[in-house]
Amino acid sequence: MQGEKFYITTPIYYPSDKLHIGHSYCTVAADAMARYKRLRGYDVMFLTGSDEHGQKIERIATSQNVTPKQYVDKIVSGIKELWSSLDISYDKFIRTTDEQHVEAIKKIFKTLYDKGDIYKSEYEGWYCTPCETFFTEHQLVDGKCPDCGRDVEKLKEESYFFRLSKYQDRLIKHIEDNPGFISPASRQTEMLSNFLRPGLDDLCVSRTSFKWGIPVDFDPGHIVYVWVDALSNYITALGYDTDNDELFKKYWPADVHLVGKEIVRFHTIIWPAMLMALDLPLPKKVFGHGWLIIDGGKMSKSKGNVVDPKVLVDKYGLDAIRYFLLREVAFGQDGNFTNEALIQRINSDLANDLGNLVSRTVGMIEKYFGNTLPSQQDSTEFDLSLIETAAATVEKFEGYMDRMLFSDALSELWVLIRRTNKYIDETQPWVLCKDEEKQSMLAGALYNVSESIRIISIMIQPFMTHAPKLIWQQFNITDPSLTEWDSIKKWGLLAHDLSVTKGDIIFPRIDMKKELAELEAALKVAQSESIANQTSKKAEEEKEVFEEITIDDFCKVQLVTGEVIASEPVKGSKKLLKNTVKLDDETRTILSGIAKYYTPVEMVGKKVIVVANLAPRKMMGEISHGMILCAEDVDGNLSLATDDKQFESGCEIR
Repeated sequence: MQGEKFYITTPIYYPSDKLHIGHSYCTVAADAMARYKRLRGYDVMFLTGSDEHGQKIERIATSQNVTPKQYVDKIVSGIKELWSSLDISYDKFIRTTDEQHVEAIKKIFKTLYDKGDIYKSEYEGWYCTPCETFFTEHQLVDGKCPDCGRDVEKLKEESYFFRLSKYQDRLIKHIEDNPGFISPASRQTEMLSNFLRPGLDDLCVSRTSFKWGIPVDFDPGHIVYVWVDALSNYITALGYDTDNDELFKKYWPADVHLVGKEIVRFHTIIWPAMLMALDLPLPKKVFGHGWLIIDGGKMSKSKGNVVDPKVLVDKYGLDAIRYFLLREVAFGQDGNFTNEALIQRINSDLANDLGNLVSRTVGMIEKYFGNTLPSQQDSTEFDLSLIETAAATVEKFEGYMDRMLFSDALSELWVLIRRTNKYIDETQPWVLCKDEEKQSMLAGALYNVSESIRIISIMIQPFMTHAPKLIWQQFNITDPSLTEWDSIKKWGLLAHDLSVTKGDIIFPRIDMKKELAELEAALKVAQSESIANQTSKKAEEEKEVFEEITIDDFCKVQLVTGEVIASEPVKGSKKLLKNTVKLDDETRTILSGIAKYYTPVEMVGKKVIVVANLAPRKMMGEISHGMILCAEDVDGNLSLATDDKQFESGCEIR
């Protein structure tokens, strides 16, 4: 394996004020794989980053009176802080605002345009700003975004399109000829059946309705849309098409794009088609993992069911959380997150099995031999079974890890941990210590347990970054060769006169009942803060950002004074009043949602301002022709807009 290259990526995350444990799940998995490959001697490149352009960012920044770059700078520092708290060993963190990325995207867009794979047309469709995604009419759910449930808006604008349909047949052939390209297999079936075989439409790849993005050099006013911008990070991070492209030549194509199942389509259809258009090799594998489920639904800030990874890490320690994330769920499938399952894993697997194994072994060496084993050691009848289990575990563990079956790999490792605990019960050191003639057998038994622990400590390194070092400290393992991967395939490398130094319990047991109560309280506080932040953030996002209009636009709106001469409630509505409004010599019916603020009696005689040239529309079975203008305060209360001079009805407002 020495010198072989391995390039693994996570998605680049959209800047958010709080990444939840669902995001951590993907990144911890990628980190475990990167650490494993490094242990095996691979030359690893592990890429993650942030996707920082788009209309949503522009709107939030405007509402906060900062530039989009100032806004994302603050958020990205929080992302990096979380990755640091989870001990994520990424080799490179790319930002789509990086100058190298920006310049590379301009060149990629121009290259595709010059080849005829990008052309100008006009796009009309439903757009969800938070998701940065267009949807067709039939994809909407109750008229809202099918992914986040928020409102969508109808957009029509001049755009550039990528000829995605041109690559449909090549994509199908590549997937069929390379069965491992999309994993798990269910994702491959989904892509072929639901998207490719029904037919692909060309893809909108530029926008003109906002400015926060990478400009199209040859057509001012257009900015490069997310598909070209964000997806290309996997090659721009390596210096593609620059004077310094050594990393690209060294690591591309990627060995694994690790992504959530909801974005598999982008990474197995859009991204490969772009690479085909650029005459570049495709990634070797796209692995679409499942979701962490809580309360019966996907973990999502918008739903208020966020679990804060920092709360969990601070409470239980980094290793326990990393272990739980990758042990509890079969990677590739959806899995349920519960507090009970977390504590149960900590108690049964980490405290009872691994932590107790280390603690009792060091304790027995200290108690029976004064911290140092004698070099004179004899075998027991149980030794061979333990040694054979260790060898079999290593082989199976490697097979599972190479396929990114993390839960299976950990399950196999725990076979060895439990077999080692059983070996202690079989050899019964507490009985052997009472017989002077069996001291060398006792020493041999404790040596075998210690050697098994050494092998275990090396194999848990991809998942736990602190526990292995704590184990090595207690067994005084300082020789680096004894912690290398290849050393786990050779039994008996520890010095037989092994010395130990008793330390703290690595994984203490937890009082389930007490801890659940405390954890629920802590998580509720964190979730309440998250919901409050999201509510505030959503309000900022939805705060109207006024677009400038020309005098010609304004002149199209006809505002006139009017007088309410009659008013009554609208049957079946608690909000609407049916007002009869006199506009000079014309009388109109205008429905207004002001019943909460004015009674029909109060409305009669009011001088109001009316939008007179608004097209009639039907509301609650009534035709409303026009609009009565109101002002709205910060609390949402309405007040009629009136003229203080009390002009006659029908006067035009200029």
